[in-house]
Amino acid sequence: MSPLEDVVDAIAHATGFAGVVSVDRGGENEFAKAYGLAHRAHKIANTVDTRFAIASGTKGLTALAVVSLIEQGVLELSTTARSVLGEDLPLIDDGVTVEHLLAHRSGIGDYFDENAGHEITDHVLPIPVHALATTEQYLAVLDGHPSKFAPGERFSYNNSGYVVLALIAERVDGRSFHDLVRHRVCEPAGMHDTEFLRSDELPGRTAVGYLPIEGTSRTNVLHLPVRGSGDGGIYSTVRDVGSFWRALFGGKIVSSSWVGEMLRPRSQVPSQSRRYGLGFWLPESPGAKDAVMLSGYDAGVSFRSVHRPQAQLTHTVISNSSPGAWPIARLLENELTQR
Repeated sequence: MSPLEDVVDAIAHATGFAGVVSVDRGGENEFAKAYGLAHRAHKIANTVDTRFAIASGTKGLTALAVVSLIEQGVLELSTTARSVLGEDLPLIDDGVTVEHLLAHRSGIGDYFDENAGHEITDHVLPIPVHALATTEQYLAVLDGHPSKFAPGERFSYNNSGYVVLALIAERVDGRSFHDLVRHRVCEPAGMHDTEFLRSDELPGRTAVGYLPIEGTSRTNVLHLPVRGSGDGGIYSTVRDVGSFWRALFGGKIVSSSWVGEMLRPRSQVPSQSRRYGLGFWLPESPGAKDAVMLSGYDAGVSFRSVHRPQAQLTHTVISNSSPGAWPIARLLENELTQR
């Protein structure tokens, strides 16, 4: 075994990590290993080809779908949400633009506020999860939340904003948001195993998400929308994530100039020791080594993928339960930054 595999194994075994760890360099896989079970009741093991939910990692794909519509001339960064929403969601400020939403600077109220102090095991959705299967159905949970501040005033991570983006995208494109992401992002990126799946009818080779409750194997099926939208819920594999980064920086999803615009920092986020562009997390300081990150955390889901374009280096950790994912992600970041 390699030294990296030794130390990843040690953390995985100590924490009960279940998921996949992968390192790609120069377009080739350098290390990939699966741990734990995809389905505990049936003793089905995770493999490197298992599909996992990636939670807010979805936001990067949402941002790219929206930017592809901008590049096509259907939208602009300055397009207001109101001009597309019409009378829907009246509490959204008329000045909120697509750019505000992409950059988490819209100030709109959040249906799933991650700063509200909820435990990851809490049931926080106000309606039955099966009622959230299409993006239009999310109107029922998006409505009724007053604005927190004026558009553009500051950064505030916002799940509602990315569902609003999904609404805008499908209304101007004419297709469902799920089909739109497949056509505009997944297909050009060669992400053949990436899709918005229903959590209550998962196909084979897909991991079930488990809550971090000691002594039980309770799934997350009652905690999250039955089918995700713009803010999260797509399923993917480590191989597809690697394909995503190569396609992004190869200009296959949107042009290189638009990639550069998306990676231009819009906000400093001290609480995360990061900056934020449009859909992507960035290093805290301009002098840091180039890195772009997608990250997601939810009930039964942990995901982090960091790509360094100059080094052509990607490391990804995906888990269908919480323990161990972040220590392994931090280990990879520290180890691979030093190489």
